Amino acid sequence: MKSVLLIGLGRFGQHVARKLHELDHQVMAVDTNEERVEATLPYVTNAQIGDSTNEDFLMSLGVGNFDLCIVAIGDDFQSSLETTSLLKELGAKLVVSRAARDVHAKFLLRNGADHIVYPTKQVAQWTAIRYTSDHIFNYVELDEDNAIVEVSVPDEWVGKTVGNLDIRRRSGVNVLGIKREGRPLDIAVSSNTVLTRDENLLVMGSNKAIQKCFHI
Repeated sequence: MKSVLLIGLGRFGQHVARKLHELDHQVMAVDTNEERVEATLPYVTNAQIGDSTNEDFLMSLGVGNFDLCIVAIGDDFQSSLETTSLLKELGAKLVVSRAARDVHAKFLLRNGADHIVYPTKQVAQWTAIRYTSDHIFNYVELDEDNAIVEVSVPDEWVGKTVGNLDIRRRSGVNVLGIKREGRPLDIAVSSNTVLTRDENLLVMGSNKAIQKCFHI
């Protein structure tokens, strides 16, 4: 369990709050809008109405006591930048800030953000990749060159073992797990595992290797 300071309770911030609640983390939520704060109360440990660009207000929250500070402000970049900078000045251990554009990310990183998230950009990339392929069912970008994807078993692989296919050596792709409908993810994949038509593979590799291996 971690203690999290979540600043900005728009749609993105509220989704973050709900997920943190599901993961049993302790969350202090902050926003200038009273209605947003009240809407988030069921999912957080505590919440306050206040201006995160006010140094005295931030200081009163005990920023240095949180394991993680998330700046989820999306409609006011100046406030996001000032908040990020103040958090770091006040001793925040880890600051993750939301960005809408690359130029915003650069300024945020220069002014205290340890990491940047691009909600709109990341979802757009996922949507483009997921729905332009008949084989990909999920996609997680690890960096610019590598990813984890969920793909259907190619027809030519059905009935063969992972060892016989020698997937890692021939394709440069690692099989991390197998998904079957109605059953939990099976990560106990061995060279003797036989692949069937009614399952999907969770694989990791470079984008080029994945595209070539699965003819994407």
